[in-house]
Amino acid sequence: MEGQKRGKVNLASRRPFVTLLKSQLKETFFPDDPFRHFSGQPAARRFWSTISYFVPILQWMPKYSLAFFGCDFFAGVTIASLAIPQGISYAKLAQIPPIIGLYSSSVPPLVYAMFGSSNNMAVGPVAAASLLMAAIIQEIVSPEEEPERYVYTIITAAFFTGLLQLTLGIFRLGIIVDFLARSTITGFMGGTAMIIILQQLKGFLGLKHFTNKTDVISVLHAIIQHRSECKWQSAVLGIGLMIFLLFARQLKKKIPKLFWVNAVAPLVVVIVGGVIAYLVDGETHGIPIVGDLKRGLNPITISNLQFKSPYVSVAMKAGIITGFIALAEGVAVGRSLALLKNEQIDGNKEMIAFGLMNIAGSFTSCYLTTGPFSKSAVNYHAGCKTPMSNAVMAVCMMLVLLFLAPLFKYTPLVALAVIIIVAMIGVIELHELRHLFKVDKFDFCLCMAALLGVLFINMKTGLVISFLLSIIRALLHVARPVTYKLGNLPGTDLYRDIDQYPDSKTISGILILQLGSPIYFANASYLRERIARWVEAEENRIKETRSQDLQYVIFDMSGVSAIDNSGIAMMLEAHKMLQKKGIKVALTNPSLKVVEKFTAANFIEAVGKEWFFISINDAVAGCHFAMQEANETGV
Repeated sequence: MEGQKRGKVNLASRRPFVTLLKSQLKETFFPDDPFRHFSGQPAARRFWSTISYFVPILQWMPKYSLAFFGCDFFAGVTIASLAIPQGISYAKLAQIPPIIGLYSSSVPPLVYAMFGSSNNMAVGPVAAASLLMAAIIQEIVSPEEEPERYVYTIITAAFFTGLLQLTLGIFRLGIIVDFLARSTITGFMGGTAMIIILQQLKGFLGLKHFTNKTDVISVLHAIIQHRSECKWQSAVLGIGLMIFLLFARQLKKKIPKLFWVNAVAPLVVVIVGGVIAYLVDGETHGIPIVGDLKRGLNPITISNLQFKSPYVSVAMKAGIITGFIALAEGVAVGRSLALLKNEQIDGNKEMIAFGLMNIAGSFTSCYLTTGPFSKSAVNYHAGCKTPMSNAVMAVCMMLVLLFLAPLFKYTPLVALAVIIIVAMIGVIELHELRHLFKVDKFDFCLCMAALLGVLFINMKTGLVISFLLSIIRALLHVARPVTYKLGNLPGTDLYRDIDQYPDSKTISGILILQLGSPIYFANASYLRERIARWVEAEENRIKETRSQDLQYVIFDMSGVSAIDNSGIAMMLEAHKMLQKKGIKVALTNPSLKVVEKFTAANFIEAVGKEWFFISINDAVAGCHFAMQEANETGV
């Protein structure tokens, strides 16, 4: 038997610690191995390749053509028409002057055009981050009592957002964002969208007073409390404009080629609403307007950033919290659209681009920007080819700021409320909720916990709930790995889970268990108890069926990617426990990492080299051979 099995499992290989550490760090921080194409190049070429890796415009600009510019120009003009009403609307959502919303769609897109790796992304302000940032900063600074300091604190928060994103990108820490599970993001964004819709009832109904709180109870209470301020004129205009926007959305769904109608619809709403408000003197007839917008490019705000206490602490808090949300949304949007074109984007490069554009934006009167789905989807459908479409949008916005900004002073607040409401309706993914309920009830519960946390407590608590539940879900998978009892599929050499394949046959006198997941301190105790229960259940089954006594337990280690000291101690304890019962242990197909740890801990000597096999079939054959040999010798 020993000669038959010798050499099948390589138990001798062992890599130096430095090699292991380098491999681990590389897989953790450079899983995509971004510099693999640079090997073998001359030093000068490697230097240029490295620079162009961090500045993507150097990669695509030498190959840029006039045909590409035609596509990017059309896409850029299209998303600029969407950026104007969105910029004004989201700035009002953050309770800052509308002009800052326009500023935020000029400088950041230029920076992204140079450093962004997505050909489809269109950058600008987003609703959820705008509302969340306002909710956090209002804890310290009031937008009514200290409007100027409030604005500069918002801009300072954008600086800290950029600093966070740049740091995460440089140090390849995108793995942190991955802890925000899709289900919890869906719940958080859905709850936030509902809150935003409710808050827009202030502009929709023409109310002058409202609450700064974001939970649904406070919002509904404010509407009821100030119902005497409602303006029917504003509501009638809002209903008409909303019908038009919803019609444009349905038209895009029915005839995808007419996507541009939906893209320019918000701008049409702003223009039509502005004309109506001007003609009927809306300010005095129940249709409040935005007010004056000054002409000119972004003022420099470096010297106005709030780095003094207590404003710096709240700006840092708002910047970090909203930065994670903006980052998760931006990277997710970039990856989703890239898949449609069979392209790939580097999440860490995107973080660097987002970080640089937010830092540059904070120096030039901009607040937080990222890659919103609505604008990026329009950019994609408009046929963009490169990030140049963002540069075109930025130039268009600068022309608007220089020559057209004052014309938007008559924009009715109800028009902005309607634009946000219709946009937020698309964020509430009811189909995703149904899908989660159908596929994974636990994920559905996580989603609903995040959604209800946002609705009935506040956005910060909802976000914390989302993050903690994502962490708990990940820990549960690690702490409670699934083990399977395997059986042989008749007529094959395959061994599969007996619950999934009821026709599979157990092997007399042999229990085969498949261990999954890395075996760490977090799950070692659970696995030890689970193995003991499997053995106990098998022994009880043998007593009931009067079958052959259990003599061997085979651990299939194929799914165990790594093991730590606690895991090895658990395996030794399981081995000793089974040994006392007169049961021998065999292991199949351990990975190189696991073998190295077993070797260092003398686990192989404790079990015996002859009990390591390359496959379950070989292990079963080895156990049968040993049983036959024992019967012949009478042992």
